[in-house]
Amino acid sequence: MFIQTEATPNPATLKFLPGQQVLETGTADFPSSDTAAPSPLASRIFGVQGVAGVFLGTDFVTVTKADAVEWDHVKPAILGAIMEHFQSGAPVMDGDGAAGGHAAHEDGADSEIVGQIKELLDTRVRPAVAQDGGDITFHGFDRGIVYLHMQGACAGCPSSTITLKMGIENLLRHYIPEVVEVRPVAV
Repeated sequence: MFIQTEATPNPATLKFLPGQQVLETGTADFPSSDTAAPSPLASRIFGVQGVAGVFLGTDFVTVTKADAVEWDHVKPAILGAIMEHFQSGAPVMDGDGAAGGHAAHEDGADSEIVGQIKELLDTRVRPAVAQDGGDITFHGFDRGIVYLHMQGACAGCPSSTITLKMGIENLLRHYIPEVVEVRPVAV
């Protein structure tokens, strides 16, 4: 098994490409070892000292390291953990798998606008941020403000504010005049 790695815009995060499917659909975010119980793969990666976060996509694993740790020290152990997991035949997720996509559902007067927002996020934004090892989930729309949560490499990335304001906000405002601002939310 050969696992490729790619740098992400976030210097604390690397994207690992195992060359096979990781999740069938969606994404799974494990911002700490306390949250990794549903995933044997994430739990194994958190077993490497210095790992601060794990994010799973359809064909990649994004790992965030602690600030005090250098990639040269943890990258070989992470590669080993990923390889061991896939060679073991254990599932990536226990139970019903990943919960990806949209965290919030909107009904009522704004439901058509929310549908348009989600469509643009799914077709234009999420594929682009997945290339960088992350994901963005929709968390609400209220009085012209879209609330989004950044995950994986996007969480804590120095350029995430620029991505939200200059990229996503401009895109949504261009196609949906009712959108006036995009704000990040922490979950």
